[in-house]
Amino acid sequence: MPTDSRTPLVLISGLALTPATEFAERFLAQPGTAVVEYNLRQVTEGVVTRRLRQGQANQLSVLELAHGCVSCTLRHDMLPLLRKLSQRPEVRRIAVRLDEAMEPEPVCYAMQHVLVGDAPVDDFVRLDGVYTVIDRGSWLDAATGDELLADYDLIASPEDDRTLAQVAISQVEFADVLVEAGREPDTWTAARTNAVLDRVAPGTPRVPLSNLDAAGALARVPDDARLGELIDMHGALLHGQPPLHDECGVSTVLFSATRPFHPERLHEAIDVLLDGVVRTRGRAWVASQPDAALWVESAGGGLGIGHAGPWLASEDGPGWENVSDERSALASLRWDPRFGDRAQELVIVAHRATATEIETALTEALLTDAELVAGEQAWSRYPDPFGEWHTDPCEDSQVPDNRTDATRTDEH
Repeated sequence: MPTDSRTPLVLISGLALTPATEFAERFLAQPGTAVVEYNLRQVTEGVVTRRLRQGQANQLSVLELAHGCVSCTLRHDMLPLLRKLSQRPEVRRIAVRLDEAMEPEPVCYAMQHVLVGDAPVDDFVRLDGVYTVIDRGSWLDAATGDELLADYDLIASPEDDRTLAQVAISQVEFADVLVEAGREPDTWTAARTNAVLDRVAPGTPRVPLSNLDAAGALARVPDDARLGELIDMHGALLHGQPPLHDECGVSTVLFSATRPFHPERLHEAIDVLLDGVVRTRGRAWVASQPDAALWVESAGGGLGIGHAGPWLASEDGPGWENVSDERSALASLRWDPRFGDRAQELVIVAHRATATEIETALTEALLTDAELVAGEQAWSRYPDPFGEWHTDPCEDSQVPDNRTDATRTDEH
């Protein structure tokens, strides 16, 4: 088999800055490792700080960007830097400690899809692991709250309205290994933290930061790790066999239906995905938008709803030959003679809400039998609060995440 000559890369994310930095520094002990750290605390002023270390060399750079945002940082500095470092013979490995406000998934998207010169960075670096460092003393509060990043001076752009929970959950979900620091204040919090992690990151190794060196961290990456693989919004929603039973008040709710939501009633019921819920992910079918699958994603008090592209049964659908085998198999299993692959599929992890109240609220938002019989022409006349979509700033240099046109906000 051909040898992969690309330079190995690890990404390190996490809201816990001090232990994340400590973990990144442990890679410096490996000969030939370059460690890059980003700081976005002045991003609203168009300034990003980057620190590059290798051996005894320690270079601090202050970057002035035309538009202060993560996307510009990726396009104009991180991606070109990764390509440049990968071509230096003295660099055998790269470790990037992302700013606390950065999520690893859009970084991986950019590495795979954004051209630097004539090729994406993925042609020059090989992702060996995504690590998320969590502080067990504070992570659960962050993942279940509704505080904004701005409340903690952690925004990644002037328009960043994400919540702490959205970032905390996203970082954990995308990790190949969770590195744990700190301690919970009590046994009950420890048990609930474990119950939530078991459901939002099932099967992901969790290792203590204490005495963990770079070699040990690399050895903990599972053979079946995703290694930056992007989420298929039309793929299976459950991975890694999460527990489906209640534990410490934490439960997993699987909601599915083969009739559309009424747009106004869904809008009224949407709070059920925020109150007492840790995480929601899945696809929704709204009667007034029969061709578009909506991607629904909530974390703590933050909610995002965006287009996931057309259904296979839509007139402008992608065609069976153009989708993954997983999507084809799922669509075949649930195919309806009238509606095709259109369906409601949501996975909800709750920590205070009950399965009954979630299921009841969502079921009542579905079309009634009489509305279903009225047909598509009647549905198209329903007022639709989900019809307006957010346009991201800095459009000409935006590095998209794969949640197309998603609005991420705690207001709806």
